[in-house]
Amino acid sequence: MLSNATVYATIAVNDLEQAKGFYGQTLGLRQTDENPGGVTYQSGTGKLFIYQSKTAGTSEATSAAWDVGDVEAALDELKAKGVVFEHYDTIPGAVMEGEIAIMGTHKAAWFKDPDGNILSIGR
Repeated sequence: MLSNATVYATIAVNDLEQAKGFYGQTLGLRQTDENPGGVTYQSGTGKLFIYQSKTAGTSEATSAAWDVGDVEAALDELKAKGVVFEHYDTIPGAVMEGEIAIMGTHKAAWFKDPDGNILSIGR
């Protein structure tokens, strides 16, 4: 049943207006819907829903990840928009090259939204 359904990320935020600026303008996601419960964005063939919650930013795990193909180009583009990338030295088997973790043939880099939710780009 679920194997044929589209999955999408949901992320709690403290300030919906501030988050709309980050996800819509900084990350460049296209808003497709807004209701009193939150805002939906289209991202490739997936969706991202942000909603206001007192628990925003409390997770220490990645909330959403984008498969960007060219991690270096995406990182440079986001840095040019003011996004600050994290540096994690505790990923088992990873070799860090700047902000990019290399794990075999996989590359990833992490950053946070204004509420501290951890987001990732990778390939």
